[in-house]
Amino acid sequence: MEKMKSFPNYILESSWEVCNKVGGIYTVLSTRAKTVQSAIGDHLIFIGPDLKNNADFIEDNTLFADWRKVAIKEGLQLRVGRWDIPGRPIAVLVDFTPYFSKKDEIYAWLWEKYQVDSLHAYGDYDEASMFAYGTALIVESFYKHEVKPSSSVIYHANEWMLGLSLLYLKYHCPQIATIFTTHATTIGRSIAGNHKPLYDYMTAYNGDQMAQELNVESKHSIEKQTAWHADCFTTVSNITDRECKELLDKAADVVLPNGFEDSFVPQGVALSAKSKKAKKQLLDVANKLTGADFALDKTLVVSTSGRYEFRNKGIDVFIDAINRLRFDNEAKKKVVAFINVPAWVGEPRADLQERCQAKKIFDTPLSEPFSTHWLHNWNEDQVLSMLRAFHIDNNKDGNVFIIFVPCYLNGHDGIFNLPYYDLVLGNDLCIYPSYYEPWGYTPLEAVAFGVPCITTNLAGFGQWALDVFADSGKENDVKNGVKVVHRTDNNYHEVANEIKDTIAKYVAYDEEQIKDAKKNARQLSKKALWSEFIQYYIDAYNFALEQQKQRLK
Repeated sequence: MEKMKSFPNYILESSWEVCNKVGGIYTVLSTRAKTVQSAIGDHLIFIGPDLKNNADFIEDNTLFADWRKVAIKEGLQLRVGRWDIPGRPIAVLVDFTPYFSKKDEIYAWLWEKYQVDSLHAYGDYDEASMFAYGTALIVESFYKHEVKPSSSVIYHANEWMLGLSLLYLKYHCPQIATIFTTHATTIGRSIAGNHKPLYDYMTAYNGDQMAQELNVESKHSIEKQTAWHADCFTTVSNITDRECKELLDKAADVVLPNGFEDSFVPQGVALSAKSKKAKKQLLDVANKLTGADFALDKTLVVSTSGRYEFRNKGIDVFIDAINRLRFDNEAKKKVVAFINVPAWVGEPRADLQERCQAKKIFDTPLSEPFSTHWLHNWNEDQVLSMLRAFHIDNNKDGNVFIIFVPCYLNGHDGIFNLPYYDLVLGNDLCIYPSYYEPWGYTPLEAVAFGVPCITTNLAGFGQWALDVFADSGKENDVKNGVKVVHRTDNNYHEVANEIKDTIAKYVAYDEEQIKDAKKNARQLSKKALWSEFIQYYIDAYNFALEQQKQRLK
């Protein structure tokens, strides 16, 4: 296959989320691995932090056994094994704790060679940087003892957290070609998260100045220097590329959209059966909370999910749109909206657990019938505060309900006890009205499972969907699997109204229209498989290798 000839001999890729499921980068790496491994086999090696409890890591001392012994003699603390994901690629976990004792020395070198400002570091900066330093030593040792000089080698660092590793290797091991991917700029996320207008004023912002103002100088500094010194600088969408250009003063060399591996998505009859089971369970919990009666075929289930970034993820707009629907829903169907966002969760509600064990329909509500779990900050939580402000009480005689699920849906939440991918199948429509979303895996996951969704043009996935619709002549409409709402710094109310109107439109769909929308959602997702997107990575590998050749001349 011609494409496969363009892969390098070795790819060593690092991230804090290797064998550590804490965010979207885990999905990027774990779903892409199988596609790359099919091309270069066990010459794809992931490097992650040794957190001692990496659940999806299977140690195997037979892998690179000779090098492992040499590395340990060199003083490196590592474990070698396989990452228990599709393809089961090799993974190396790094114990980075020994490097804290020489932290000041490392930071001094970083300032001297690359003018990275670590003086204002706080929070997770030290931990990430020591992991990055340990990773660099691992890669250097592996290259020295395992790789032939004639082999082409890529080191791929993800996010500012691994910036130090790339800069170290650029200086000490220049034979390795380097790629740096920022999945979201530190300063862009900070501007958006601090309720400042990001898009209208982006060209007016000075990234260095804003980093100082928002107290993210050290993270911004290493991110910017790594972007400038990598052989190939990449990001995940054209939207974030604009951010990089304006706030890091460096446009991406290659844009790497995030693909998806759908081998675990149920097909045909199995998909229908799991969808029905999940919807039934969602509505059962809704009944136990509210005392309302929810018929399976006369209730529309919608949801939003993701990190608890109230404005950036559009959680505020979601609640507002559902609230507006309360006064505009004359359809025959009820609407139950779930907010699946991990918060400062305390414990699952014992009263709800007791009801869930009873095999009957309830006609009376529990107290506080809008949350499945108790929170440590019940009176201060932003979601609950907004529900209270709108006087949303989930009255059992109403037509629109909102339920907060403030925990990780990992199959052990105490109420649903189903993993997220099983539960998302129970939705009729998913809604992600993001203000800041470099890519957006949640809408891509939804359509892969055949659930139509609403997103915005400020999400990389939303912009990609608009491009696909434009190329194919399709209308930007929920009937085609995705509705992309136009969002700006200042049109919050228009967005809330358009989402409300789209839900109302979908509520009125008949069975055949819903079937078509689900089919179109699945078809759209096929265009975002890794088999389609891997070519962008091949472009980045080739770009990095060419730059490495040029600088070594």
